[in-house]
Amino acid sequence: MKALILEQHGDLDQLRVVNDKPRPVAAAGHVVVRVGASSFNYHDVFTVKGMPGIKVPLPVVIGLDLAGTITELGAGVEGWALGDRVLVNPLKPGVGLMGEMTDGGMAEYAAVDAQQLIPLPAGVSFEQAAALPVAYGTAHRMLITHNTVKKGDRVLILGASGGVGTACVILAKHLGAEVIACAGSEEKARALKALGADHVVNYRETDFSKWAIGQYGKPQRRTTEGGVDVVINFTGGDTWRPSLKCLKRGGILLVCGATAGYDPQEDLRYVWSFELTIKGSNSFYRDNLEDLLLMIADGRINPVIDRVLPLEQAAEGLRLIRDREVLGKVIVAP
Repeated sequence: MKALILEQHGDLDQLRVVNDKPRPVAAAGHVVVRVGASSFNYHDVFTVKGMPGIKVPLPVVIGLDLAGTITELGAGVEGWALGDRVLVNPLKPGVGLMGEMTDGGMAEYAAVDAQQLIPLPAGVSFEQAAALPVAYGTAHRMLITHNTVKKGDRVLILGASGGVGTACVILAKHLGAEVIACAGSEEKARALKALGADHVVNYRETDFSKWAIGQYGKPQRRTTEGGVDVVINFTGGDTWRPSLKCLKRGGILLVCGATAGYDPQEDLRYVWSFELTIKGSNSFYRDNLEDLLLMIADGRINPVIDRVLPLEQAAEGLRLIRDREVLGKVIVAP
């Protein structure tokens, strides 16, 4: 079968499409899925580079997210049938993430533990489903499971044009928030406004923290006047301290990653003076994915897909994500 293989850590030139990858077979408790769609996440960039403390068994088929059709059932699998349309939860029990610790979705077929399978509702496409797990699942847990955003909140979202970012924009608007989306170009800013953001800030031209203070007033230590209610920051780096500065008293700083650096300059004075809450959110669970599928099925949300590429162009799709040249998800149809 065809597959996108990472042979050794390094740059994207370590990825290559092969035509002779052995097709997986269904072991006991597993199924084989014909992949209808798979999607990239920024996590895949880290997988290619190599992450300290995580030993990836190379070579590996990358790609965490996938949806498709069951083509083979292993011994002991119950409740599933050939031809069933499924979304795959990337977390394989006892092993780790597919596309990292075991072969993932950037291939024509994938072997999947039956415990990872989630049925696709009618009307949900493979592309929509494959957009969900890492990006939308993470955003759903951060905003909805943790009950951090409520109607009327002012929510400022950094990195709003990526997979997690666009998911946060969509879900925050769904919850009734006033959304400030931050992006790195005017083109992306216009697209985010069209997506539903109430305000857009080009962070390359405007200091987002100063913009928020200018728009809503300076946060006050004795009242809840000024500033924003929630900042969603999964970039870290030099955006961390400005995020603290524009939060109102009692505000929440949400964090689920650190794409620009995990060891930012801190200023604890803002944390105690304004009684801020820093709320971490890690990964996603089955209930997040099930709820998201229902939200798509009944028309409440629609994942933002920048483009759908063939497997032969998959490495270019990951480059576009790495270089932040997309709005939303890049989908690959093997």
